Amino acid sequence: MRVTYRLATEKLASVASEAAWAEGMGYDSLSANETAHDSFLPLALAATSTKRTILETRVAIAFPRSPMITAYLARDLQNLSEGRFRLGLGTQVKGHIMRRFSTEWEAPGPRLRDYVKSLKAIWHGWQTGDKLDYHGDSYNFSLMTPFFDPGPSDFPMPEVYTAAVNAYNCQVSGEVSDGLMLHSLTSPEYVRKVVRPSLEKGAQKAGRDGRTLKVTGGGFIITGPNKSSIVAMQAEVRRRIAFYASTRSYFPVLEAHGYLEIGQVLHEMSLKGQWAEMGELVSDEMLDAFCVSGEYDEIADKFVDRYGGLLDEVSFSLYCEKKPDETQMRKMIHRLQELD
Repeated sequence: MRVTYRLATEKLASVASEAAWAEGMGYDSLSANETAHDSFLPLALAATSTKRTILETRVAIAFPRSPMITAYLARDLQNLSEGRFRLGLGTQVKGHIMRRFSTEWEAPGPRLRDYVKSLKAIWHGWQTGDKLDYHGDSYNFSLMTPFFDPGPSDFPMPEVYTAAVNAYNCQVSGEVSDGLMLHSLTSPEYVRKVVRPSLEKGAQKAGRDGRTLKVTGGGFIITGPNKSSIVAMQAEVRRRIAFYASTRSYFPVLEAHGYLEIGQVLHEMSLKGQWAEMGELVSDEMLDAFCVSGEYDEIADKFVDRYGGLLDEVSFSLYCEKKPDETQMRKMIHRLQELD
């Protein structure tokens, strides 16, 4: 199983050194998220200090950006990294799209399908010189004069992975993407019963081979040198699970485990700003459903026991009191890589 590292620094000046460290530790890929910072710019810096690792946005929010803007960004990062860039795209939820980004909202699944198809049409036109003439339900592109055309690249089109939670968006990933990025609020059961079948359904609809599509992610991971250190981190993970579970877009995951009513209560609490109390509603059973826990020497095996055969890559972001030393970290990374 391949292992992904999530860039942690919030200071751009530190990204290059952090990326070089992660590559030296043996990670297969590096991701940059888009919460309080842009997801593309850190990867430009990471590209200058790494040679081997895949560099991915996990995820860039699609709809506030025109596909044309994203096409240029992705092409430049693909060239800078010499073919190591992976574009991870997500829809975000209605409130953020309308109120944080001031962007119009429409059905996200069909729009994301159109987004990815238009991206590939733009890249195809640059690579081949064919006239740009894409017309979809949400996006239309028909103007590309030589002055704005970067021309063919020495590298292939970037891979496009889309983030998905509900069955429909998983199907969209199967239709148009190279892979699917799981949300942190997930479980082996949900991947097995919903994600994988929906991905395959989408692939069949588009006449594609579903076996070529990758799934990455893996939920919450708690580790430490002993049981007491693991227990100490559970309160933080309960709060994180409660935060995500309060968002109605993620209710399908809860419903698959019989936790829909808890999600509805958490949603009402979030509207009242009761963030501090919400974690108390996450029971031990609910924590176990969405989290893999284990000591340093067992966490890799425990993770693969639950997710083996379901994932191609794990986002190995750990919740722990104190970061493991480098020797221990390498052992965990290498153990995951040799398991499947």
